[in-house]
Amino acid sequence: MSELQIRSLRPEEISLAVDWAAAEGWNPGLSDAACFAIPDAQGFLVGEIDGAPVATVSCVNYDDRFAFLGFYIVRSDLRGAGHGLRIWNAAIAHAGGRVIGLDGVVAQQDNYKKSGFQLAYANIRYGGIVAAPKPPVGVIALDKVPFALVEADDATVFPAARAAFLRAWINTQGHVGHALMRDGRLAAWGVIRPCRTGCKIGPLVADDRAAAEAIVRTLLASAGGGEIFLDTPAVNGQAIALAEGLGLEPVFETARMYTGPIPPLRINRVFGVTSFELG
Repeated sequence: MSELQIRSLRPEEISLAVDWAAAEGWNPGLSDAACFAIPDAQGFLVGEIDGAPVATVSCVNYDDRFAFLGFYIVRSDLRGAGHGLRIWNAAIAHAGGRVIGLDGVVAQQDNYKKSGFQLAYANIRYGGIVAAPKPPVGVIALDKVPFALVEADDATVFPAARAAFLRAWINTQGHVGHALMRDGRLAAWGVIRPCRTGCKIGPLVADDRAAAEAIVRTLLASAGGGEIFLDTPAVNGQAIALAEGLGLEPVFETARMYTGPIPPLRINRVFGVTSFELG
């Protein structure tokens, strides 16, 4: 067998990593690949043997201080041969001196710690089937809000600026966003997108549970109800209460970990994580 060769996936090839994630049961969004290519076109890696893909990983450099790692998958029939470690090391090298975040499988926490990652908190995916509710009054389309307000609000809950990614995430066909204004300021906003199974809501950012619920009800109404998923920080009790109040149940858990300090974030306003793959 030839040696593993590692290269960057071209933007049109990122669907390979997304398809592999789907096969692992991670239920990616239907348009995730196009959006994920935007922050760092060189950040998606594939390991190949004789031209056949063996392993994938992403390490997206958002700016000169922060990167996020995801899509760490080795083909099931070739695990245990060292291919994962090689492509992992390539991803870490791509980040350089940046602080790296990830949402890792809980059982792999000890392995991630060996690479310098420390647990920050858990994220819990809630899922279930929800009937389409009547949307509340006062919620507006997200594209009616000046983008600068959305970008500034996102900066309070995410460690790096990601304007180009956010624009794509909000405006991609099939994605629907809504917002709630209070006294001239952005009190809550969120996006719902179709996935391989059902829909996911994320990001969902809000001042409080009531504001978050207004966004969720509007997003669910736009989707006509059905199976939905919401990835919530376990440290945000209001987010957990919202998910449980919708009748959703825990279906998956990740460990949010970082390799170093990050700016103070208002996790109490994060009711739904944008993506376990890109943060």
